[in-house]
Order: sequence, then C-alpha cells, then structure tokens
Amino acid sequence: MADFSEIFCEISELLQKGKARDIIVSVQKALDAGAQPADILENALMSGMNIIGGKFKRNEVFVPEVLIAARAMNKAAETLKPHLAKAGVTPVGKAIICTVKGDQHDIGKNLVKMMIEGKGIEVEDLGIDCDTQVIVNRVKESDAKVLCLSALLTTTMSVQKDVIDALIEANVRDKVKVMVGGAPVTQSFADGIGADAYTPDAATAAEVCRAFYG
Repeated sequence: MADFSEIFCEISELLQKGKARDIIVSVQKALDAGAQPADILENALMSGMNIIGGKFKRNEVFVPEVLIAARAMNKAAETLKPHLAKAGVTPVGKAIICTVKGDQHDIGKNLVKMMIEGKGIEVEDLGIDCDTQVIVNRVKESDAKVLCLSALLTTTMSVQKDVIDALIEANVRDKVKVMVGGAPVTQSFADGIGADAYTPDAATAAEVCRAFYG
C-alpha cells in the first residue's frame, strides 16, 4: 500500500504557511499519486488546521496567520470538492453562522466559520447585521444542527438572547445547538440566555461545534 505521509505532511505545512497557490499543486499531486480524497482532507488539510488552531489558542500565531491558513484551506478544499463528491464523501453536518442584528463586525465570525469548516462541517454564513427573523427562518428551513451567533458590542450581545427567545417562540429551539461568542460575551451571560455553548476563541469554537455532531 502506498505511503502518502510525506505529501500529506507537505500539504499540512503549506496550509499552515498560507501558501494557497502551492497547496493546490500539492493536493493535485496527491490525487494523481492515488491518495484518497477523504484521506487528503482528514490527514493533511484538517490536521493542518488543527495545528494552526492549537497554536492560535497558545498565542503562538495570531488572527492574520489563521486567516491566511484558512484561505489556503479553502483553496485546497475547492480542488478536492469534486473528488470528494465522486467518492461519496459528505460533510459531517451543517451549521449556520452570523453576526446578530445591529452589529457590523465580521472578522471574528469569519475566523470561526473557517475553523469550523476545517473540521469538515458545511457552514452557511448569513453575514452581518442579521435580522432575527431571517435566522429563525433559516433554522426552520435548514437541516443545520448548530447555530453560531456572534456579537462584538455590548449593545448587541442582548440580541443573542432575542434570537434564542424567537427560536423558542417558533418551536424550533430544539432543532439546533446555539453557540454564542464575541468580545463582550461571557460564560455566565451564555448560561443566562440559555445558550448551549460559549467559547472564548475560534479554535475552541470549532472543537465544541464538531463535538455536537458526535
């Protein structure tokens, strides 16, 4: 059986360095050599994102490095996507993410989205300043298992509670696990509004989100 560990290591390192163009070449090289798309995803791309996530949590790398690594991951995933589909490999599940009504911040949200996608989860991004009813409607229509709500302002964090209350009123609260985050958000606030999880950073958010899928 062929040993792809060297090329997988190369892909992982390119991802960590954010080398988007080079990583596409290496992914194609691995495919041409006969590596399974699912193995490339898990043992090269996702493992690389896990390393970056660990470094981010330990303050060894910062937001810009994570963003360029995540972009490299997205480029590699685009190359891999048709091969994964052909092989019958599907995402482990779906999640919805947004920044709540009244809040225009998106860097934190985008970071969390990329880290969650790095765990093999399909993410629907509803964007910023997202109306509560729009969120409720998407939860109703989607088979997403997790809803991630971002708020970066003390004036908008209460909207996270509004969303949870609206989900209850619409009888769809049990459909999703609600994760909350953002600079002013705390564990006690999350507990108080009935959220299922609070995480202090993007890497932890991805780990907690993935755990909801078993």
